[in-house]
Amino acid sequence: MIETFPTAQAAADAAAEAIVGQLTPPGPQRLMVTGGRGPGPVYDRLAKIDLGWSRVTVTLSDDRFTPPDAAQSNERLVRERLLRGHAAAAAFVPLKARGPTAADDAATAEPAIAALLPFDASLLGMGPDGHIASLFPSTPDVGALLDPDAARRVVGVDVAGLEPFLPRISLTGRALFASRLIVLLVSGEAKRALIERVALDPGFAPPVSALMRQTRSPVRILWSPGDP
Repeated sequence: MIETFPTAQAAADAAAEAIVGQLTPPGPQRLMVTGGRGPGPVYDRLAKIDLGWSRVTVTLSDDRFTPPDAAQSNERLVRERLLRGHAAAAAFVPLKARGPTAADDAATAEPAIAALLPFDASLLGMGPDGHIASLFPSTPDVGALLDPDAARRVVGVDVAGLEPFLPRISLTGRALFASRLIVLLVSGEAKRALIERVALDPGFAPPVSALMRQTRSPVRILWSPGDP
């Protein structure tokens, strides 16, 4: 189940190659990406590839409820690392709007995300507690939010389970698991052990288990021993 790579760079290359393979057919293509440290090298590689980015619409799995130019913003990461070079021609659908709360911005993003589904390719990461997107073990009703038939596609998360403790806007399982391919990029021995435990122990159910156990979208887990 876990594809092992000797370095984070090699895993990033494989992730980029997998995504390109999903975005090359003719016609409009839809790509969901994530934040954090891991995906930056993937975005650097993708930005250099001329695959007809004007056909591609990019959105996020989640974002922090901050201004888009804030250091903690996933939108800022994507604009600085992915939406440049060849990939500057892609369209971008943000999750952050100008609402007074994360829930208001989630409601604004809901119809835009609904119009993009299913994604042609998705890139996700995983936190040390097993969270995906901004759905943490401590998130109220997290099991319902991770359901592939969740009532909403986008929700506001008032309290993050890990630093930075900022409100978040997150896709739910109804959107996260609607993709022709999901690439889960992880590194480090602790995260590998967590994934292996999910695979072996049906009673162990951090948020990533919903991704691994759903049957609607194929998942590739790409692992390397260290950070990029």
